[in-house]
Amino acid sequence: MPRCTGINHLAMATSDMDATVRFWRDLLGMRLVAGLGHPGYRHYFFEISAHDMIAFFEWPDVAPLPEKDHGVPVKGPYGFDHVSFEVASDDDLWEVKDRLEAAEMWVSEIIDHGFIHSVYTFDPNHIAIEFSAPVADVNVRERPAMHDSHPSEITLEGSEPQPGKWPPVTTPTPDTDKQIYPGEGRIFRKEDERRP
Repeated sequence: MPRCTGINHLAMATSDMDATVRFWRDLLGMRLVAGLGHPGYRHYFFEISAHDMIAFFEWPDVAPLPEKDHGVPVKGPYGFDHVSFEVASDDDLWEVKDRLEAAEMWVSEIIDHGFIHSVYTFDPNHIAIEFSAPVADVNVRERPAMHDSHPSEITLEGSEPQPGKWPPVTTPTPDTDKQIYPGEGRIFRKEDERRP
């Protein structure tokens, strides 16, 4: 089983990279750590933590999402509701709330979800975002807990990955066939090679 270490990046879209940079970097304090681009296209990455980033493509014809409250059911095709960023404590939630209110942006009250406390807001692209602080002594990663009154049969199998549910790999890629194809971001390595 591959071992994931976090979310390398979430990829979102905007038609206004300047407003996006102002919000994510300057208001929320996420460093702008990488940028690619040329006329009609940009791809910028903001650091969430040592392992996680959020990225934005800027395309000129993108329209902001229709504003939709977090977690409210919808009909029709839909694949994304909101993203939650973990902060260290409730004090950090209050700081986020105060910063958003000072910027005259809508932000919810702090909500107690049992294992996390959260505040909700929207970025300039109407992307629904949440900030969550863990609740002391309620660690669902260490002690998974399900409180679904009608769980599915598959859910009842437990929290751990279930072996034998997918076909096993019988023909792994041979080392001689393992190739990594060039992408636009190779410029970052070339830039590092030029540095003293």
